[in-house]
Amino acid sequence: MMQALEQTLQDETLCRASGVRQLILTFYHPENRHPESAPLLGWLAAQPHFPKFYWQPRDGTETVAVCGQVAQFSDAQQAGQFLHHHAGHAGRLRVWGLNAFEAAPQPACLFVPRLTLHQQANTLTLTLNLADPHALQGDLVRAAAFLQQLQPATLLPPQPLSLTHASHQPDEAGWHALLQHALAGIAAGEMEKVVLARKTVLTFSQPVDAWRMLAASRQVNHHCYHFLMAFSPTAAFLSASPERLFLRQGDQLTTEALAGTVASSEDDHQAAVLAGWLMKSEKNQRENWLVVDDICRQLQGAAHGLDVMPPEIVRLRKVQHLRRTIHGQIRAADDALCLARLQPTAAVAGLPRLPARRFILSHEPFPRGWYAGSAGYLSREQSEFAVSLRSAWLEEHQVHLYAGAGIVAGSDPAQEWQEIENKAAGLRTLLEDPAE
Repeated sequence: MMQALEQTLQDETLCRASGVRQLILTFYHPENRHPESAPLLGWLAAQPHFPKFYWQPRDGTETVAVCGQVAQFSDAQQAGQFLHHHAGHAGRLRVWGLNAFEAAPQPACLFVPRLTLHQQANTLTLTLNLADPHALQGDLVRAAAFLQQLQPATLLPPQPLSLTHASHQPDEAGWHALLQHALAGIAAGEMEKVVLARKTVLTFSQPVDAWRMLAASRQVNHHCYHFLMAFSPTAAFLSASPERLFLRQGDQLTTEALAGTVASSEDDHQAAVLAGWLMKSEKNQRENWLVVDDICRQLQGAAHGLDVMPPEIVRLRKVQHLRRTIHGQIRAADDALCLARLQPTAAVAGLPRLPARRFILSHEPFPRGWYAGSAGYLSREQSEFAVSLRSAWLEEHQVHLYAGAGIVAGSDPAQEWQEIENKAAGLRTLLEDPAE
């Protein structure tokens, strides 16, 4: 990459150019070499440049590590305009980052990275992005300094941790009171469903390494999106989310309703029994159909030919979910519009959306921030976002874990408390001492 950059520095025409350009190098591995032999997570953890973003979709078809930035945006519309403006010279450009659940104080943190490592099958692609509104020569010098500071990959062994304090917001008594309030609003016809969340604050005797936590999650939390956004050496947001917000390929859109939950089990027979119960549960099927109906309503006028697939069971390590996949053709490849119409879905907010969100903002004892928002990337040809569920905010010695449950008529506070316990366990168990 440094050699290619040095050659570029000698190209006077490019040095005088402005806007965005990309230097791309591609490497091919032998057919018998496993893609994971490229330790992108350990490589990204070692880099001194921020922000840093790691991405692995739940199908495991690609792994992406990006760091540094040449442009930043506070919403998807700005990002989309940037991609459109620079499509002629940087058609493979992707914008990465997070969208928040609340519009304030920061609706999104989206950025064009300085450097991208993209692993797919037997191919590793390195992309260096250059950007300057006046002349690229200055940014070429900055890019050279950036590359000189890159570090080799580090190992990410399990981190021994000592928990000193744990608390829930709300606590169990507060959760019961919150749900009774929500059920009263549902009974009064103010809303059909509201998704309520709990934050668990864990304090440890030493700083918690977000990269090691995500490495541990990847080993056990299968069929999930794994992503991590590091804002600084001590502040990061990560997730092992089972839910896709949307995948857009050209004008083809795929989204889903992931709602309805039961516990999982390591025993296949017991897991199958629980899955059978979930399929027959009237309450959970109703909850899932509410999300399906909301998605179809939100896409009305923006997409046509929507097809809703039959329900299926998504089996995870600690819980199982009902999922219905939805396919359609959108009238315009507008990711900002897709985000505006789909986020937040009824699976993370409720129905109708406005009164449900008002209830959440008025009654939950903490701001959600990045939790229940979305994470992923935008590009001209294809965009994908996951819902930021099963999430954690890490800062110094503290880990904030988030989990939520959909509340509808007939919901039982004790059962819903157990559901969020099960959901939070997907990440919390990664922080426990196996010797205990």
